[in-house]
Amino acid sequence: MMRGMRHIVFALLLLATPALSGPALAGVEPSRLAEAARSQVGVTVTYDPAYISLAFPGGDIPRDRGVCTDVVIRALRDGWGIDLQLAVNRDMKANFSAYPPLWGLTRTDRNIDHRRVP
Repeated sequence: MMRGMRHIVFALLLLATPALSGPALAGVEPSRLAEAARSQVGVTVTYDPAYISLAFPGGDIPRDRGVCTDVVIRALRDGWGIDLQLAVNRDMKANFSAYPPLWGLTRTDRNIDHRRVP
């Protein structure tokens, strides 16, 4: 993974942590998230922003490819057992009007919503 990409990934991890805090994460070890992200260095080696149809819940593109958000998604799943795909889909269905209209969406898309970076 390129040096600059590592900074982006860890910045995203820092941003994701407050949004996912609360009773559901009480007692969760932050180092597990960092370790899960670091474990992808040398594995996720191909930048690939392609739209792909994913399994749901728990869907992922091949681990050797992706974008910075895919590293964060995998770290949350591997380190803390959080399925961001499922969490974002549920939240968007419940609060669709609160999401930015950046992509002209009229409904949720469980294949890509959790991978988007506004």
